[in-house]
Amino acid sequence: MISRVTNQTMMDSAQRNLQSSSSQLAKLQDRASTLKAIGRPSDDPAAAAAALQVRAQQSATDQYGRNIENGNGWLATVDTTMSSASFILNRVRDLTVQGANGGVSSGAKEALAVEITGLKTDLLSQANTKFMSRNIFAGNSNDSSPFSSTAPYTVPAGGAVERRVGNETSIRVDADGAAVFGTGDTSVFALLDKITADLTSGADVSAHLKDLEARMTAISSRHAEVGTRQAQLLRAQETNTALKGTLEATRSGIEDLDLGKAILDLQLQATNYQAALAVTAKVLPMSLMDFLR
Repeated sequence: MISRVTNQTMMDSAQRNLQSSSSQLAKLQDRASTLKAIGRPSDDPAAAAAALQVRAQQSATDQYGRNIENGNGWLATVDTTMSSASFILNRVRDLTVQGANGGVSSGAKEALAVEITGLKTDLLSQANTKFMSRNIFAGNSNDSSPFSSTAPYTVPAGGAVERRVGNETSIRVDADGAAVFGTGDTSVFALLDKITADLTSGADVSAHLKDLEARMTAISSRHAEVGTRQAQLLRAQETNTALKGTLEATRSGIEDLDLGKAILDLQLQATNYQAALAVTAKVLPMSLMDFLR
C-alpha cells in the first residue's frame, strides 16, 4: 500500500522542524546570555549531579575558611595575652630578686610589694582576656571572669574550644587556664600573694624564686604550644585556599560556557534557522489564497 503525502502532512512536518530549530536557537540564546551550560537539570543530568557535588564541597570549604579565620583570631589573642603575662612575670621576678637582697630597707620592700600587687592585678586582667565575648582561658565555660581577684583562684571546668578546619582536622584555639596560671594554692596569683605578704612582713622572699621560675616555665611551654597550633592553622589556611581554587575551576568547567564557543554556536544556529525558513517557504506548495492574490 502506497501512503499519500498530503500538503497538510508536509506543512505539519515543516512546522515541527521549524519549531525544533527555533527552540534550539532560543536555548542557545539563553546560554549565550547567561554563559551557563546547564539551565536546568534535564539539560544534562550527569553534569548537574556533578555540579551539585562540587557546590557542596565549595560550601564546606567556605565554612572551613570561616572557621580558620575565627581560629586565627582566638590564637592571636592567646599569643598576645601570654606574651604580656610573660612580661609581667619577668618584672615580678626582678622585683622579687631585689626584695631578696638583705640590704633593702623595710620601706623599700613595702614599695616592692605595692608594685607586685599592681602587677598581679594586671596579670588577672590578662587571665580574664576575652575574644568575641568568650574567655580564652576558660574553654567553653560560660563564666565571664574565670579568675577572681581573691583566693582560691580556681578555674571553672570547661572543655577545649576547637575549630574544624578540614574534613578530618580540628585545631584547639583556646588555652588551658589551669595549666597556664595554675589553680588554687599552686596558682601564680597565690604565689604573688605570698611574695607580697613576705615583703610586707620583712621575711626572706628568695625561697619563692624557684616557684616563680616554674610558673614562668609553664607559661613559656604553653606559649610554644600556641605557636605550634598557629603554624598548623596557617597550613590549613593555605590548603583551604588552594582547594577553593581547584573546586572553582572544576565548577566552572562543568557549568560555565566559553564565550567564543557560545557566540559561534548561536550564530551557526541562527544561520541554520534562517536557511530553514527560506527553504520551507520555497518548497511548501502555495495555497488557494496565493492563487487568488
